[in-house]
Amino acid sequence: MAGGGGPPGSKKRKRVAARRSKVKRAKGKKPYEASAARGGGGGGSKEEPQPVTAMDERVAAEEMSESREPDCNLDKELKVLCVKLRYHNMSTNRRGRLVTEALRKMDGKYLEIARSPTACVLQLCVKWCSHSERDPVFVALQPHLLDLSLNEHTVFLVHNIIKMATRKQFASFIYSLRGHVASLLCHTIGAAVLDHAFCQATRPHKRSLLLELYSTELQLSNDLKEEKPCRFSLLNIISKLGLQKSSVLQHMTTVVQPVLEKGIVEYSIVHTVILEYLTIADKTSALDVIRQLIPHLTQGTYAVDELSGVARFLGKSEVEKKRSSKPLLIQIMQTKEGLKLGLACLKHGLAEDRKRIIKSLKGRIMKLALSDYGCLFVICLLSIVDNTELVTEVVIDVLKKQLKELIFDKERETPIAAALSPTLFTLSDSG
Repeated sequence: MAGGGGPPGSKKRKRVAARRSKVKRAKGKKPYEASAARGGGGGGSKEEPQPVTAMDERVAAEEMSESREPDCNLDKELKVLCVKLRYHNMSTNRRGRLVTEALRKMDGKYLEIARSPTACVLQLCVKWCSHSERDPVFVALQPHLLDLSLNEHTVFLVHNIIKMATRKQFASFIYSLRGHVASLLCHTIGAAVLDHAFCQATRPHKRSLLLELYSTELQLSNDLKEEKPCRFSLLNIISKLGLQKSSVLQHMTTVVQPVLEKGIVEYSIVHTVILEYLTIADKTSALDVIRQLIPHLTQGTYAVDELSGVARFLGKSEVEKKRSSKPLLIQIMQTKEGLKLGLACLKHGLAEDRKRIIKSLKGRIMKLALSDYGCLFVICLLSIVDNTELVTEVVIDVLKKQLKELIFDKERETPIAAALSPTLFTLSDSG
């Protein structure tokens, strides 16, 4: 090899640098200046466009990667902060300093970050930051909370914003839902946000959300939002305003039917709407709704993991949704509306539906018997279902084995004593 020159590859680097500077100079010039630089005059012949070479493409790719370097550095810094924020044994002061540092780095980019994989970092910051630090985040994201509620990666960010919002901020969020309640209720992800807001809302806010689901004519009625709880029922509203029951029923059918078809029946607001629908529906329509509801109540639901976004951002494998083995019927027994809905299915369902409900509770009767509303469901089950053999196997035998635990539970002493009457023991012995 001949001597002289620079080290190996230096000529190639010089050529790349020269080509890059040439491209930058061409970009900075105006069209007529670029043409003049190439020898074209004002009225001269039109010069043919130069072909794009592989070298030009590489130079453009390098420039684009250099322009993205600040975002990559921010992602790396946020990833480090995310790992630190997840430590459970961290002091409050240290976590506060980390949150302040993360918010400072994300300042002015809240919406951009909320729509990116780094939304989990913003979610943790909203959860642990102070009110003064949370206000700019809410102001930046408030116009877009409805869109963020429909994304499974940002839904928990919206949950934290709603949970930590002030009264004024929460009221503005409820107001932003006007006209979108029915569409959110039929969305598998948006329904979770809507129910979260419904459970946290005051009575006037709850009524404003429900009225939109009952009828389009009721959305403008402000007097109904101040009604007493005992008077706020769909039948009383129809009689007070002189509405046609058929039109209200038709509107509610368009709301309830898609919810049942998609299986979005685990939320409290859905239970309230379906119970009101059953009060005005004819027997055939009510039975049809119950028959569609029972298969969803006797199987588990898909649980969305709140930390799945964090795991994905940290480079871990994606957390898959898994169907819970616990039937939905046990989960909804935590509320009064869930109990009423379960009792309606038990009373008005067919014999095969009741059999399906009892089989889904196999091995979980004690969990129901020791809960506030579940024990009432067990009593109703024992008094309604006439399948003696199945009831004895699934319910009575289990309660008899755990009788001591039930008796010493003061809250469940009276209802369980009524459930385990001598008549039931006679039935079990005869079976």
